[in-house]
Amino acid sequence: MYKVEIDRETDGRWIAEVTDLPGVMAYGESREEALRRVQALSLRVLAERLENGELLPDVESVFAIVA
Repeated sequence: MYKVEIDRETDGRWIAEVTDLPGVMAYGESREEALRRVQALSLRVLAERLENGELLPDVESVFAIVA
């Protein structure tokens, strides 16, 4: 499970970051928008890593491989 840190910037925007995925951060006008954006970006980053054969922690808990 990836932890998302969310904070409000001084200009009012929200920023969300997944610290276990370097560079994965997103801004939003609301807390919910920042969270949605960072979750979507996280999924894209994980998909790219999977396609490139990079190791992903706990991917076994996401998929049930049946013969």
